[in-house]
Amino acid sequence: MTSVPITDAPASGNAARLPQERRVVTEIPGPRSRELQARRAAAVPPGVGSVLPVYVTDAGGGVVVDADGNSLIDFGSGIAVTNVGNANPRVVERVRDQVERFTHTCFMVTPYESYVAVCEALNRLTPGDHEKRSFLVNSGAEAVENAVKIARYATGRQAVVVFDHGYHGRTLLTMTLTAKNMPYKQGFGPYAPEVYRMPLAYPFRWPTGPENAGPEAAAQAVDQITKQIGADNVAAVVIEPIAGEGGFIEPAPGFLPAIAEFCEANGIVFIADEVQTGFARTGDLFACEHEGVVPDIVTTAKGIAGGLPLAGVTGRAEIMDRVHGGGLGGTYGGNPLACEAALAVLEEIERDDLTGRARRIGEIMLPRLRALAERHPAIGDVRGRGAMIAIELVRPGTKEPDPALTAEVARRCHAAGLLVLTAGTYGNVLRFLPPLVIPEHLLDEGLTILEEAFAS
Repeated sequence: MTSVPITDAPASGNAARLPQERRVVTEIPGPRSRELQARRAAAVPPGVGSVLPVYVTDAGGGVVVDADGNSLIDFGSGIAVTNVGNANPRVVERVRDQVERFTHTCFMVTPYESYVAVCEALNRLTPGDHEKRSFLVNSGAEAVENAVKIARYATGRQAVVVFDHGYHGRTLLTMTLTAKNMPYKQGFGPYAPEVYRMPLAYPFRWPTGPENAGPEAAAQAVDQITKQIGADNVAAVVIEPIAGEGGFIEPAPGFLPAIAEFCEANGIVFIADEVQTGFARTGDLFACEHEGVVPDIVTTAKGIAGGLPLAGVTGRAEIMDRVHGGGLGGTYGGNPLACEAALAVLEEIERDDLTGRARRIGEIMLPRLRALAERHPAIGDVRGRGAMIAIELVRPGTKEPDPALTAEVARRCHAAGLLVLTAGTYGNVLRFLPPLVIPEHLLDEGLTILEEAFAS
């Protein structure tokens, strides 16, 4: 496998003029950010949280710059959105050209070519060489909800199977599909009916060991579906190829193929939620390619359009074509600005081999993190693929989650100028999602800050 040196990455948008350096000139958050936070408190409900309340004025490459002039190393990418950078030149140019022509007509009223071009690209790039159809919506949750809707229509069935530690969105249906109660579900019931949850092959926490997780979890899921629901009643299985918000859990080898085979044998639509894992993030264009899994429907969002709101639903033509005219769509779905951005992102991924760059990020990060785990027994697990990597923190000598330590390490990283995100069903995972265009020296410096946070 060829490594792609991150230092050779061309300057991306704002990165061309923003110094690619960490710079801490005030405490974080600084006085200007605190002023803006006070305004926010009077205008925005507290239910809309923020990881780090620094107010960004500029971003690009591997840094975000706040209102106080601090330049932070970005290990978050807006939750796997800005894979090609925050202001990629191709994205900027195509969006600027489009906004001068028109910003909206509604594809369902008077369509435009860029929507069709994005759908053609999704049909070509998603796994499998079968005939496909795609349509566009605004968010990952909307994509997942539509995928389930289509599966129910096409099969005439109602039941939907999801998995422990999964996250699929915040709408009524996708909140129901999501496993974690707090903060996503608490107090928002009743939930949508006919949703059933099965065990996930979570290697670090599988009772009989990671080597058994794949076959045993798949066997348990198949057994429970068969006995408790009946395979003939299941419209769809929905799964993230790597569980995102649940803690970057990579299902044990063999688990995804076994579930996909069960679906195929029983006429169940296999839906891969690639919202967080898609578009080169894991070192493959889509994460399910790692084990050769070909879904019936793939949902995409986040990294698809360089920060503009866009999502896609791509599926087998014989499934997608079943829905009657007018049954799919939405006023803003496939907005022309977002479509142009998506076309630019796909060009950038191919031109700069961002799948290779994601693999290179993993080659740099994983050995450093494993060495860190050897020095600090609180790191119970190091996992991930490409530029989607995590460490799980526990009380030393146990697998008991340690969310307090996780929060404290994140706080120290933030104070030192490194933006990191937390995750996990138990709130004890630090996840790392650097932009695929991050310069290598910032990647190294960010890892050093993380090491110092543990050492302190």
